[in-house]
Amino acid sequence: MKGKLFVIESGVDASGKATQSEKLYNRLLDEGIKIKKITFPNYDSESSALVKMYLNGDFGNKPDDVNPYTASTFYAVDRYASYVTDWKSFLETGGIIIADRYTTSNMVHQASKFHINEEKGEFLDWLWDLEFKKMGLPIPDEVIFLNMSPEVSYQLMKNRANKINGEIKKDIHERDFEYLKKTYENALWVADKYGWKKIKCIKNQELKSIDEIHEEIYKIVKEKM
Repeated sequence: MKGKLFVIESGVDASGKATQSEKLYNRLLDEGIKIKKITFPNYDSESSALVKMYLNGDFGNKPDDVNPYTASTFYAVDRYASYVTDWKSFLETGGIIIADRYTTSNMVHQASKFHINEEKGEFLDWLWDLEFKKMGLPIPDEVIFLNMSPEVSYQLMKNRANKINGEIKKDIHERDFEYLKKTYENALWVADKYGWKKIKCIKNQELKSIDEIHEEIYKIVKEKM
């Protein structure tokens, strides 16, 4: 019996994907469920080398310096390597996978580089064919979209702990606020197109608590299981 793949995604960084993925994983593990948590990009693997170069700005200092088809292949290869070497058999034998990002991140970030919806749609069709058909990666059973505005995200990133020599280290996506806004708007469009489960992270102009968001995620996952 094949297991299930749940993806936690957002249109911005610092939205709590890692925190929520970990919290969900630990709760389901405590319930005795056969579960595994994965994260993309897989920075611990050599397969992420091109992703690191791209985000570091080695191919250009702005996201648009690398066309979406090229950038997407960097991430797709990293996912393929992770799938085949780490969690394919686990999923195929009934395990539950919680993914912090997935192909959905290419849909969110790379598709935002298109200004015409027709071109964006062609890219998304190409991406679906590449990763799910040609590469054989599993299609998510559910994508949970954490809906947080880029303005809130940007403020949270300023306080994030990834500091080097007292400076906050940002990749080429995080350094470009206009790109973050464009990505967020695209993410809402993509979430509607593919029917992702959306969770509002802001209530009454304030950020919801980690536990509030977790309970919403947990309910969606348990219903799907």
